[in-house]
Amino acid sequence: MPPRPALPADDLYARLEIPIDAGPELIEVAWRSLLRQHHPDVAGDAGLERSMRSNVAHDWLSDPELRARYDHARGLRRSVRDTAGRDVRDARGAAPTAPPTRTPIRRRPPDPAEALARFLDRVAALEPDEIDRLACADPTPIAFGATIARFLPANQLAALASMETAVDARLAPAAAALPGVRDAIEGYATELVLGEFLDELLSEPFRDRARERLTRGWEAAVGQPRYGPNGTSVRALLERLARLDPAGVKALAATVRKAHLEGPTDEPWPPGTSPEDDEALRVSSVLAARDAAAAVPAVGVDPLTLARAQRAAEHLAHLIVLRHAFAPAAFANLTRAWRPRFLPDERPGPRVRHRSSRD
Repeated sequence: MPPRPALPADDLYARLEIPIDAGPELIEVAWRSLLRQHHPDVAGDAGLERSMRSNVAHDWLSDPELRARYDHARGLRRSVRDTAGRDVRDARGAAPTAPPTRTPIRRRPPDPAEALARFLDRVAALEPDEIDRLACADPTPIAFGATIARFLPANQLAALASMETAVDARLAPAAAALPGVRDAIEGYATELVLGEFLDELLSEPFRDRARERLTRGWEAAVGQPRYGPNGTSVRALLERLARLDPAGVKALAATVRKAHLEGPTDEPWPPGTSPEDDEALRVSSVLAARDAAAAVPAVGVDPLTLARAQRAAEHLAHLIVLRHAFAPAAFANLTRAWRPRFLPDERPGPRVRHRSSRD
């Protein structure tokens, strides 16, 4: 058995100029960018030491086992999130499982400038439901965009600045003020502006991961129904909730105990789906739950009862959003606490495959 490599004594993250929660594609961007600047073929003998140190940092941080060992030795605790937004590894936790098979993301159009112009026109035409969905979507992490920008040449930085100005000119101020909206829009536009640069810099699978990280929020939000494929049923629920009298709100609050929602619980997802892999459905669920809680009348009940009723409404809205993906028997069992008063028996709609951010 070969000996274990000795732990580097210095800060490997500082060597690559990246944060400790950097994902694999960000490590690759930083390493390749630094090599472009400091490789001896470019910088001469003066760049040799820097290139060697960058290579060592890349070798350690790109290997999950070596990285976990290094982080543990230095007392670093991090929660690394991959491009789909799931927790991949705590520095002292278990190794990540293999990611699910994904549908390849659409490639960039042949004319990025024309595509960016069309995209900016689309930003100016965003519908209220799309803006609300963007506000709930998973935006490009700030650290990811900032690290990419750190390694860009001057002309690419200027192109990014021009893009940001153009987005500001087309995005309604009220929409720009909502958390996450501008980030999701600029993430997608960054892919259009920097696509060729990232194509040259990154190999697969890192390129595909970087593309998904930049475009995930926009693709999950825009061009989608507000509540996904079961919008009619969600709207019917909202109407029923809005008509509740105080007695009805109290009855709804009582379903929290029947459905075992007293403590913190994860919302159930059907087999084959998850909030990490189905971002568009996750956005639909978040938005439906928010609207359901807001629909519960607050008059005539105490704050605790109202909060419990809102929790029940949120959970029920989530289940209805995902109704098409549950087996009928599973859906009936999960919603038993609310039948028939809050969820009348009705025939389920067609099984529609909801477009995810990976389609």
